Formats: sequence, structure tokens, C-alpha cells
Amino acid sequence: MTLSPLNPALANTFAPPVMEARRWIEGVTFPPERPLLNVSQAAPVEPPPLALRQAIATASLENPAAHLYGPVLGLPELRAEVAAQWSAAYGEEVAVNQVAITQGCNQAFCAALATLAGAGDEVILPTPWYFNHKMWLDMAGVRTVPLPTGATLLPDPEAAAALITDRTRAIVLVTPNNPGGVEYPAELVRAFFDLARKYKIALIVDETYRDFDARSGAPHDLFTDPDWADTLIQLYSFSKAYRLTGHRVGAIVTSSERLAEVEKFLDTVAICPSQLGQIGALWGMQNLAQWVAGERAEILARRATISDGFNALEGWRLMGVGAYFAYVEHPSPLPAPDFAKSLVHEAGVLLLPGTMFMPETDPAGQRQLRIAFANIDTTQIAELMRRLAALPL
Repeated sequence: MTLSPLNPALANTFAPPVMEARRWIEGVTFPPERPLLNVSQAAPVEPPPLALRQAIATASLENPAAHLYGPVLGLPELRAEVAAQWSAAYGEEVAVNQVAITQGCNQAFCAALATLAGAGDEVILPTPWYFNHKMWLDMAGVRTVPLPTGATLLPDPEAAAALITDRTRAIVLVTPNNPGGVEYPAELVRAFFDLARKYKIALIVDETYRDFDARSGAPHDLFTDPDWADTLIQLYSFSKAYRLTGHRVGAIVTSSERLAEVEKFLDTVAICPSQLGQIGALWGMQNLAQWVAGERAEILARRATISDGFNALEGWRLMGVGAYFAYVEHPSPLPAPDFAKSLVHEAGVLLLPGTMFMPETDPAGQRQLRIAFANIDTTQIAELMRRLAALPL
């Protein structure tokens, strides 16, 4: 069926990659002795801890307001908690009116971009990029300007400067990176902040995976700049740290003036964030610090296991690893999409090809794969390595 009318910007946007990959396993039977290893999506596979679920259940039963519309920019208590914890973590005061809560971090990105850019404007995305960022820019009619990161997966501020035009509205960084896993050094993030300030554009820093950064202390010093809010838009997700993926709770931290514009977008598309999700996020922030530390330790253990595994795997090259991801070059003569599909049948593994994170014109994506290793434990990671080592390449 041919749809008519159809928004051409939407028609020209590629299909959701994770959903496309899931279709590869439709009708495929995986024997009990070799079950599917699904490393295609970065999401906790277990529910939140019982105490958090009980807090949500109690709110659902005993708090009538939990079922009503709430403030467009989020519950005041949750905004205040984010402001307080961010102030402590980053070493400088973040005010409550500089925090907004959204229906997940993807919505935070969409809301931020809606305040920055319109059709025909440009936004710089390092490649490999997070595909949902690219999809939203396409749907909004905003031109994505790729910034290749090369073998290190670290973007170069000088290369970015050469891409800035009078239509550039923002540079987007994701750290720890999705899909590459790399953690951007603080001085690199600061260099991009200074670049954005120089050209009077926004720097969007998506820190969805900040809770799983291998480094201790603040990952950057941007909030210590007295005028940080003029340039920085920080994004965050509660989904990973508290396993709240289905509740859709994210955050934007930026100037109160920009949040007044964000409010227009959020009121139009959602009216307010999920009340129960916000209650769960608030409870988690106030009660689960030690539990989150344990989650981080487990992810770091899986990271070490996958690093050791790929370093010992002949023909493979580990380009980046961190947070939930390993990003690798594969040794197969097949292009990445074909190789990824073949792995379903030959190894019982579902992962994503690098072409899902790159412009079609960039040949590097044909040699690369993303592995969301946070979905499997260290025993399963060892099994993944055994299956990859056994491939007839």
C-alpha cells in the first residue's frame, strides 16, 4: 500500500534499527543447548528492585494525584532532587528551575532540538551516531552534519569547527558513548563547550550512561563555568540506573529560559511525564545509591570480561568499550548487515551492524558491529566469545 499523503521527512527516515533487527529472528528456532544471545538493544532485562516496585505500587494505590495530570516540566520534588544531586556531583550549584523531567531521554533530545533548530538548519553529530538522534533530525527537517571519529571514536573539535556554518545550531555529544562505548575525556568535552560558545551554538551532552562511567568523580567540569547554561544542554535518563525503561523518565538540564520553550513542546506532545515513573525515579534517587553502585560494579565486570574476550579473539578489533557497549571491527568478508544477519543462524547471536550508526556513504560502517553487552552476564559473555571464535571466517 502506498500512503498518500505522507510527510516526506518521515518517509525518508530509516526504520527503527532495533525493530528491524528483531524481525531477523522471527520464525527462527533456537535450540535449548544454544539459546539466543540478544545483544542488540541497550536495556536492562530485569525489572527494578522489589522495594522500588513496591514504592510505585503504594503510590498507585494510595496517592490519587499519581493518576492525574502533573506539572508539564515534572514533579517539583524530582526536579529538586536532580538539582541537589547534580550540584554535589558536578561541584557547582544547579538550580531547580534549570531542570525539567521528560518522558525518557529521547523526548528530552527532541524537546531540546525543537527549541534550537528548524527545517533547513544543521546539527553536527559525531559518527558512529545514536540512530534515534539522527531519526529525529530527519523527521524535523534538520540537516545532520556527520563528524567522523575514526579509529579512536573520539570526535575532534578542530574537525567540528571546519563543519560549522551559519545554519549550524548545535553539536551533540554522547558520553559514555552510544554506540561506541568510549568515555570522552573531560578536556575534550570542555574543548567542545568552548567551541560551541565561540560560535554561539548549543552543546548538547547526552549523559544517559553517566551512572556506569568507569571513572570516579565528575566526568567534566562544564557546570563550574558561571555561564554554563548559555551553551550547555545536558540530557539524562533514569531508565538504565533504576531499570525504569518502561516508565519513560528522562531529564533536561539547561537554562530556565530555554526550559520555558521546552515547556511548549512537552505540553503539546505529552502534557506531563508519567507520574508513577517520576515517583519511582525519585524514590530510587533517595534510596538506591548503594544498589546503583552495585549495578555499576557489575557492568564494569562485564566490560572487563568483554575486553579480555575480544583482545584474545583473532581477527577482531575492539574499537571502544564502556557503559553498555562494545564497538568492534569484524573479520568477515561480508558487509556488516549481511554478517549480522548470518550470526543469527550461525551463532545464535543478535547484534547491530555499524551501518545502522553511519551515513550510507561511509564505508566504515560495513566493517563494524555494536554489541550491547549489558544484556548478558559474564558467563554469557564467555559463551558469546566461544561462538564468535568458532565461526568459519
